[in-house]
Amino acid sequence: MIEFIAQNMAPIMFASLIVFLLFGYPVAFSLAASGLAFFAIGVELAPFSGGSINLSWPLLWALPENFYGNRVMSNDVLLAIPFFTFMGIVLERSGMAEDLLDTVGQLFGPIRGGLAYAVIFVGALLAATTGVVAASVIAMGLISLPIMLRYGYDRRVASGVIAASGTLAQIIPPSLVLIVLADQLGRSVGDMYAGALIPGLVLTGIYMSYILVMSIIRPNSMPALPLQARTLGHGVWSLIAALLVAGVIGYLAFRYLEPTQGTDADILAATIAVIVIYVFAVADKTIGLNVMSRLAQQVVIVLIPPLALIFLVLGTIFLGIATPTEGGAMGAVGALIMAGFKRRLTLDVIKQALASTTRLSSFVLFILIGARVFSLTFYGVNGHLWVEHLLVSLPGGELGFLIVVNILVFVLAFFLDFFELAFIIVPLLAPAADKLGIDLVWFGVLLGVNMQTSFMHPPFGFALFYLRSVAARVPYLDRITGKQIAPVTTGQIYWGAVPFVCIQVLMIALTIAFPQMVMHYKGKTVDPSTIEIKVPELPGMGLPPLGSPPDAGAGATPAQPTAPGTDLSQPPNFGGDQPNQPAQPAPDLSKPPSFN
Repeated sequence: MIEFIAQNMAPIMFASLIVFLLFGYPVAFSLAASGLAFFAIGVELAPFSGGSINLSWPLLWALPENFYGNRVMSNDVLLAIPFFTFMGIVLERSGMAEDLLDTVGQLFGPIRGGLAYAVIFVGALLAATTGVVAASVIAMGLISLPIMLRYGYDRRVASGVIAASGTLAQIIPPSLVLIVLADQLGRSVGDMYAGALIPGLVLTGIYMSYILVMSIIRPNSMPALPLQARTLGHGVWSLIAALLVAGVIGYLAFRYLEPTQGTDADILAATIAVIVIYVFAVADKTIGLNVMSRLAQQVVIVLIPPLALIFLVLGTIFLGIATPTEGGAMGAVGALIMAGFKRRLTLDVIKQALASTTRLSSFVLFILIGARVFSLTFYGVNGHLWVEHLLVSLPGGELGFLIVVNILVFVLAFFLDFFELAFIIVPLLAPAADKLGIDLVWFGVLLGVNMQTSFMHPPFGFALFYLRSVAARVPYLDRITGKQIAPVTTGQIYWGAVPFVCIQVLMIALTIAFPQMVMHYKGKTVDPSTIEIKVPELPGMGLPPLGSPPDAGAGATPAQPTAPGTDLSQPPNFGGDQPNQPAQPAPDLSKPPSFN
């Protein structure tokens, strides 16, 4: 019995950790306690394991190095987490989400489902600026849910759209989960961001396609915004004209800058066009010229600052100008500047942002320390080999491995947060994926899309909890219409999330079926068979082409006879009157050398 336990310590240890988590113990302490307890058991059972346990008490001295080494306390990559968290909280407190939802809602309001489109569009913008799911869901739940209920939206559609749009912060850079996955997989955060960008945009497009289909099938579930609610009036053509003018300015600037700036001309030209149209919109609104419509003015003034912040963060990372940590620091400074311009940067806002950032950073740090303790013991009992053999030997090869892994992560996401999944499960899956030849950046993005469902799973999805905390629980009087609005029930929130969970599962399948959505981060691939190397002939040297006989070729000249008196077997004569020495006989290589 003892031999059986000793030789199967890895599965017993993993099962015990799952039991601890199901009992509700904190994840960080469950990891550390499991690691230390099984370390002591493993040291005692090592003689009975037949060599499968490699643990001894001096191995505990490796823990300080694990804590203070480049995996935890000295990990520069993880510094991006507090920077992006602080940026997201400041932007959420600065009222950017409120301005965006109000303006984009007015822009899409005349069409059926317009408010739902606005929520998805703003959700994608907030995801690209904040990277924090809680901030996005709470902000949109507080601002857009009462408006959607006021104008007759179905409660399941409204709650599902808000919860799903908030979770876009999981996959659209600068996502926090992508930072953690890049660290655990040993890959570049910049590559992970570049690989996740297209799947995030495709998922956003599928969300909008679902709203389009629902607006056709069930038009009464998402009516258009009534005329009296469109406070910014009309002016879409004015906005289109402004965009065309900006395009012309950008094209002219590009043609002017291309000879001197080269590949940077397009970015500089776009920057010039955006600045010109923004300054004109601000001046038009301030002075009262009324060249642009109110709608066009508001859209330009509200949309360009967050788009500029997105470029400041993601553009510099993709262009290689800044690392993700440096991009996060610039984003945090940019968020403070935006809040200052809106006159909403108060000491209370900074305190709240710092408190939230400290809580999240401490949460990540403690989980990471617990994971290092657990992994020290788990690797000592050859748990990584057990997991690798278990996954590599699955039927179906690479496809079978991907299906099983995604089902496992999907089920565990019912109970574990994405941070917990990244620190516990991903280090066990990465070696098997690497051995099967799977690109780890693509694998990380695939897991990121899957972990996104952890926020949407009824009944444990965190996005659903966030929305439940801000949705009305009792009937209330609407301050605009004066009508009594019925509350949103928990069941309506859960049922509203189900279609979007199915869409996310579809996105997982699309990512597997079309890996090039992610693999484009490598750039254009080169086929080695198409590479041709040509060596030019050197002029005046009279050398024949490569591969031809020495006397072939048009430029070949006959060999000249050796000059009289020139014996190449003699040492060179530099002008002295030394007599020629007789040629030395050739050595006989059939006999051993003589050193006498």
